[in-house]
Amino acid sequence: MAGLLLALLAGLLSAITLAAPARADTTAACGLGGTPISDGAARAIAAACDEVAAGTWYTWGGGHGPTPGATYGSVDPSDPERSKNDPYRQGYDCSGFIRWAWYKAAGSDVVGQKDAAEEFQLPGQRLGTDTGVLKPGDLVFWGTSWVHHVAIYLGGGKIVEARESDTHIMVSDLTSHNMVDYAGAVRYDPGTAATTNHQTWSNGVNIRPTPGTSGPPVAVLPGPTTVRVQCQTHGESVTAEGYTNDAWSYLPDYHGWISNIYLQGPAWLPDVPTC
Repeated sequence: MAGLLLALLAGLLSAITLAAPARADTTAACGLGGTPISDGAARAIAAACDEVAAGTWYTWGGGHGPTPGATYGSVDPSDPERSKNDPYRQGYDCSGFIRWAWYKAAGSDVVGQKDAAEEFQLPGQRLGTDTGVLKPGDLVFWGTSWVHHVAIYLGGGKIVEARESDTHIMVSDLTSHNMVDYAGAVRYDPGTAATTNHQTWSNGVNIRPTPGTSGPPVAVLPGPTTVRVQCQTHGESVTAEGYTNDAWSYLPDYHGWISNIYLQGPAWLPDVPTC
């Protein structure tokens, strides 16, 4: 009888272990898997790996407070059962995690309150979907119809990520995600990005979170203002003040985009690189 009870107890403990949330990989599994793209990227990876070591939770909506850092999450309407504990756990979702890592790397909130789709528009070198060109520190994205996930590439086919509810910040294989849904990568480094000064004109000019007019503005310029422009891209076509233009410039000090209609100069600024 005693042997039977011990066997039943062992089976119960095994079932409890299997049902427990998956833990992140050990600190030995998280780190540079090659030469990073920049010193800033190396610091961002180090900050991300600190969260792996700490066992920080994924929480849906976590990390999007007024300042960077772990926050309590919310129930994900698309997966309420898995995310039911997120309101009681402090942590990050995927984009909040990227924001925190780069905040620790740069010493300021260089990414801002963006979701994965908005982070896909961060200024930097666009690498496309060729995974063979990836280097440690590159931001990798998933979502071919709409971008819904972002992680940091570590090298050696590994990523560090806030993956999903009921798991901790973890190291994963790049290919553990559906690569058919892989959107591409951005080589982001605000520490080395060059900027040029430009003058706006008109009043009440909106700075947008993406290169388009959707979404509430992140700032409104009351009148002519000198702004730092980091890069420009083609986005939503805008008609205003008798002009039509689809060019948008990224303003790193506002973490947002301005239509080139409201920047003095030609429609496409000659001294500004393409994002």
